Amino acid sequence: MSELEEEYQLQYFEDEGFHRLECGSCGDHFWTRDESRETCGEPPCAEYSFIDEPGFDEAQSLTEMRETFLSFFEDNGHERVDPYPVAANRWRDDVLLTQASIYDFQPHVTSGQSPPPANPLVVSQPCIRMQDIDNVGKTGRHTMAFEMGGHHAFNAAEGSGYAYEGEVYWKEECVQYCVEFFESLGADMGELTFIEDPWVGGGNAGPAFEVIYRGLELATLVFMCFEQDPEGEYELKDGNTYSRMDRRVIDTGYGIERWTWMSQGTPTVYEAIYPDMIDFLKDNAGVDLTDEEASIVHDAARLSGSLDIDDVDDVEAARADIAEQVGVSADELRELMEPLEDIYAISDHARTLAYMLGDGIVPSNVGTGYLARMVLRRTKRLCDNVGVDAPLDELVDMQADRLGYQNRDTVRDIVRTEVEKYRETLDRGGRKVRQLADQYAESGEAIPTEELIELYDSHGIQPDMVEEIAAERDVAVDVPDDFYSLVANRHDAEEAATEADVDGHGDRLSDLPETDLLYYEDQDRTEFEAMVLDVFERDDGDFDVVLDQTMFYPEGGGQPADRGTITAEDVTAEVTDVQIENGVVRHRTDADPGKGEFVRGGIDADRRRQLMRHHTATHIVGHAARQVLGEHIRQAGAQKHTDSARLDVRHYEPVTREQVREIERLANEVVMENGPVSQEWPDRHEAEAEHGFDLYQGGIPTGEQIRLIHVDEDVQACGGTHVARTGDIGAIKLLGTERIQDGVERLTFAAGAAAIAATQETEDALYAAADTLDVSPQEVPETAERFFEEWKARGKTIEQLKEELAAVRAEGDGGEEVDVGGTPAVIQRLDADMDELRATANALVEEGKIAVIGSGQDGAQFVVAVPDDAGVDAGDVVGELAGRVGGGGGGPPDFAQGGGPDGDKLDDALEDAPDILAQIQNA
Repeated sequence: MSELEEEYQLQYFEDEGFHRLECGSCGDHFWTRDESRETCGEPPCAEYSFIDEPGFDEAQSLTEMRETFLSFFEDNGHERVDPYPVAANRWRDDVLLTQASIYDFQPHVTSGQSPPPANPLVVSQPCIRMQDIDNVGKTGRHTMAFEMGGHHAFNAAEGSGYAYEGEVYWKEECVQYCVEFFESLGADMGELTFIEDPWVGGGNAGPAFEVIYRGLELATLVFMCFEQDPEGEYELKDGNTYSRMDRRVIDTGYGIERWTWMSQGTPTVYEAIYPDMIDFLKDNAGVDLTDEEASIVHDAARLSGSLDIDDVDDVEAARADIAEQVGVSADELRELMEPLEDIYAISDHARTLAYMLGDGIVPSNVGTGYLARMVLRRTKRLCDNVGVDAPLDELVDMQADRLGYQNRDTVRDIVRTEVEKYRETLDRGGRKVRQLADQYAESGEAIPTEELIELYDSHGIQPDMVEEIAAERDVAVDVPDDFYSLVANRHDAEEAATEADVDGHGDRLSDLPETDLLYYEDQDRTEFEAMVLDVFERDDGDFDVVLDQTMFYPEGGGQPADRGTITAEDVTAEVTDVQIENGVVRHRTDADPGKGEFVRGGIDADRRRQLMRHHTATHIVGHAARQVLGEHIRQAGAQKHTDSARLDVRHYEPVTREQVREIERLANEVVMENGPVSQEWPDRHEAEAEHGFDLYQGGIPTGEQIRLIHVDEDVQACGGTHVARTGDIGAIKLLGTERIQDGVERLTFAAGAAAIAATQETEDALYAAADTLDVSPQEVPETAERFFEEWKARGKTIEQLKEELAAVRAEGDGGEEVDVGGTPAVIQRLDADMDELRATANALVEEGKIAVIGSGQDGAQFVVAVPDDAGVDAGDVVGELAGRVGGGGGGPPDFAQGGGPDGDKLDDALEDAPDILAQIQNA
C-alpha cells in the first residue's frame, strides 16, 4: 500500500465497522459498512435511489436545512461565520467568483499569514461554479448557484511561526462529524459510502473523501496538507509533485441544496429548492404534462445522473440509453425533457444573477461582469426557447427577494438595461453569422467550435441562434455539450501579479530587511534622516537606493511616487521614482550616495500635498458617486496626478450631467464640513466583519492588520497618503465623465489649486467663444445652438441644390453615352466633391442608366452606380478604374466609389471605361 493510500486508513473506520472495497464499475476504492456492496454508489455506477423515498426522517426546505447544518456544527464547538460575497475578487486577486467555502479563507489564512476569524468554524457560503453551467437542468442535481456548507479547522505545528498554531482536529474527527450529521437526520448508514479521491487545486492538495448516499454526492471532505513543489515526493492526478505543508486544513463542502433534495425525494433538486418559481414558469410557458408523460419524466429523472458532461462523451447518446430504459424513443424523451430542462436552468440562472447583481457585480465585457452578462444572455435565450414571456427582471427579482437583497430596484434596472443591449447585439450579430454561414457553405465544412466561441465572446451570439441561421444555408454547426463551460473558462480567473527582478538584483533585495515607512507616522513631514543599506546600479546608469527608513511614498494604489532628493556629505541625488517590493523600498536616483552612508532625504512638498489632496478626494468622489448612482458602485481603477485625478467605477449606464452636478455637490459638502481624515490598523477579520469587503476598493492588502482610512462615512483599506482634514482639499471640481469600456465609467476631477486652474481654463474657453460670437458668456449656449441650426438648414439647402443640379446634368448632354448589353451607360468627368458625384450618379440610375462619374478635384475620384438587372458589378468597375490612377476602391454591386492620387491619369481611365464595362458585363 502506497503512502498516499495510507492516508485513508482511519482508526475511526476500523472502530465503526467500515470496510475498504473496490468499485466493480469504475475501480475506485471506497469505505462502507456494507461489506457486500459492489459499487461505489455514485452515478453512473449507480442510480438515484431516494426519489419518492427520501433519505432522511423529515422533509426540510433549503432554509431549514441550512439552519440544521449550521446548528449541528455550532453544537459541536464550531463558531458560525457570516457568508462572504460571491465575487471572490473582492478579497483575492487570483480568482473571480467564490466557488467553495474555503475561498473565504484564501490566501491569507490558508497560507498562515493571518489567523482565521474563528477556529474551528462553520459557514454556509453562496457559491457560483460556471463550469457546471452546461449540466444545469440535465442531471437533476447540478446547480450553478449553490450554498456550500463548510466546517473548517486550521492546524499548524507548534513553533511553526504561523498566525495560528496547535491541533484543532484532523481526519478522524472530520469523518466522525460527517457520519454523526447523517445519523442526526435519520440516514440509513448502510447506504453511506466514502470514495477515496485525492483533491488538488490552487497549488495545494490532500487526500479527500467524496461522501455518497443513495446515489447522490452530498459532501466532500478534503484534508489539505500538501503544497506544490517541483522537488516534492508525491505525484498527484494533475501530474504535479507535492510536498507536505507545516499547516493542515480541514476543508469540507456540504451541498445544502442536495441535502434538501435528499430530505424531500423530489424528481430533481430543482423542485426541492425552487418549487414556486418552477410552478410559475411552467404555467407561464404552458408546459403541462399528461399523467403518462409525467410518469415517463419521473422515471427518467432517476437515471438522469448519467447525463453529466464530465462523465460522458455524448450527452444525447446517454439520453438515448435512458429513453430505452423507460420505454420511449430518444426523440420522444427529448421533446418531453427539453422544456423542463430549460425551466430548471432558468430558475437556477435567475438565482445566479440575483447573487451576482445583488452583490454588486455590474455586467460588462471583462471579469465578473463578463460572466454575469453571459449568464443573463443565456437565461434570456432559454426564456425565448421555452416560451416564457415574463420579463427577465421580474424572474431575477423573484430570486433576489427570496435571498433577502435590499438593492432589488437596482438589480431590476440592470437586468432591463442588459436585455435591451442584448437585443441590439443580436441585430448586429445576425449579419455576422450570415456572412460566416455563407463562408462555410462554400467550403462544405461545419462551423467549428472555435468560431462559435469567438462569435459568443465577441458578439454575444448564442450557439442555437447560429444553428438556426446556418440551417437556412444547409451548413452544419459543431456545438459541444460543454459549450458554455468552454466560454466561461476564458474568463473564470484573473492572473495574479508577478514581481519583476530588477536588473538581476532580486536575490540581494530579498536579503534586505523591510523598510520602515515613516510617511504613515506623519504624512505632512517632508524631511528625514536614514542610513543607506545598499545601492544597486541599473543597466541604464541610474541607481536603486535602499534605506533603512523613508518618508518617500512608493508608487501604489494609483498614487504616483514621491520625488525629491537624497543628500550625503558630498552627493545630492535626485529621486525620480520610488517602488516597493516585499516591504523593501527602492529609490531610483541619478547618483550613488554610498552604501553605509547617513543621508538626509527631502520630499518635493508641493507635489506631495497635491497628490494627498487628490488621493483623499478620490475617496470622497467615490463615496458621493455611491450615494448618487447606487450602492453597486465600486472602484475599477484610479490614478492620481498633480493636475487632475480619475476614478473608474463599475456602472451599467452613462452618467448624466445632472448626476455629475449632484456628485460634485455632495463631494464639496464633505470638503466644507472640514471633518477629520483618520487612519487605524485593526485586525483584518474584525475590519471585514464591521465594514464588509467594500473596504478593498483600491486593492487587496496583505497581513494580519490592515490600514483603514476614514473620510466622512467612507471607510477603505488604503496605503496612500492623505490630508489631515477634508477642508485641506480646498475644493473638488468634476471635469468630465466618459465610458472607457462597457460597464465602466470614468470620473475625472481636480482638487485644490488644480480645481481652480481647471475652472479657469474652462472659463477662458467660454469667454473666447463669447468673443468670437460677439455675445456675453451667458448667451453662448443659445447663440451656438442658433448657429448650429442655421448651419444644418444651410447644409440641407446645399444638398437639395446639388440634387437638383445633378438631375439637370443627367437630363443634359454631358458625358459620353455607350451601350452596355442593352443598358445605356453615361461616362462623365465632373470636377466636384463626392456628394455631388453621388447625387449625379443616383440621378442617372433613376433614368435607368449606368453612371461612371470621375472627378479630378482631389487626385482622381470615381463613383459608379448601376441599375438593377444591368449585369455589371459597380465594385469591380471602380476597382479597375481606381487601379489605373494608383489607388483602390469598391462597394456593393449597385453602388461603389474609390480613387487614387494620380489625377493626371483620370481622363485616360475614363476613356478605358467602355472597355472595362464590356469586359465586366461579359465576365
